[in-house]
Amino acid sequence: MIKNTDLRCLLILSSLSFILGSAPVEAKKVYRWLDEQGDTYFSDQVPPEQIQHSRATLSQTGRVLEVTEPAQSKEQIEQEKRLQELRTQQEKLIASQKIHDKALLSSYHSKEDMLLAIQAKMSIFDKQKDVIEGSIDRLTEQLNNQRQAIQSHESAAQPVPKALVDEVQLSQTRLEQAQITLRSHLEKQEKTKKVDEADVARFLFLTQTTKDLPSRAKIPSIKEANELGLFYCENDFQCNKAWEIGRNFVNFYSTTEADVYNDKLIMNRPPPKDTDISLSLSKLAINEDDYQIFLDIRCRPSLMGELLCASPKIKAIRSSFRSYINDALSRAALNSKVPGF
Repeated sequence: MIKNTDLRCLLILSSLSFILGSAPVEAKKVYRWLDEQGDTYFSDQVPPEQIQHSRATLSQTGRVLEVTEPAQSKEQIEQEKRLQELRTQQEKLIASQKIHDKALLSSYHSKEDMLLAIQAKMSIFDKQKDVIEGSIDRLTEQLNNQRQAIQSHESAAQPVPKALVDEVQLSQTRLEQAQITLRSHLEKQEKTKKVDEADVARFLFLTQTTKDLPSRAKIPSIKEANELGLFYCENDFQCNKAWEIGRNFVNFYSTTEADVYNDKLIMNRPPPKDTDISLSLSKLAINEDDYQIFLDIRCRPSLMGELLCASPKIKAIRSSFRSYINDALSRAALNSKVPGF
């Protein structure tokens, strides 16, 4: 049995030819598989302790004749189905990101173009804010005058006209509505500002003009979450913290450079080599109020890449994701506590 951890294809084929050439062709089969550590093995026999791994049957020239997958339990089949559903949702996010990227590149020629467009947009927001604030000031002054008129009647021991009381109630309602409109407007402006800032950063990344590029339906059960690479968010604050922690996880385990980073998708570049892995995170809605963060791991679309992605090493990375997030959140919570006196 030949173990290969970092040999070139030529050395692999040479070893393979030696194994096959040393015995009658009709009696020989050579298998290739990856163990728990991601190491590659070549042998004409598969030891019993390695039989659970996916393996490829090779010809004398190294051509793949057959790929044998280990039998899956009903539970594993359900997990794979769930994994594909999550990947389908993630692919929609990736497709949406590609459309957005194309729109950015076709809409703007430079960073300066974007900044001018953003400045014009913010100017409109500011003018609308001034109009709303002017309305609030007028309504506030009007309401104060009406209340003073009521106080004058009460001081003179005169009955307060019903029409005046109705006017006060109407002014109060209009003032409250204007204040709600202002808060909504400011929230929309702030959200638009964050989207614009993200678009500028993305545009710079796509055009390679920035020096600050990064270097790199049901709530699942704990068991299912570990096996699928899922983290369920209990609230928005926790989800935002987990998103940043997850970004560190992706950059640590990925062997490829960072590609996409926004509030719904974190993705590193596709693997160029059989030994590379690329991680991605997507924030997926469970329902209107609940979200889960899904970790996916991609390998090169080749036989060796597929064997790597099916290996225990990759499964161990995926299953450690949830505990990694929880541990980091727990440490952050402890560090934020103020010691008692």
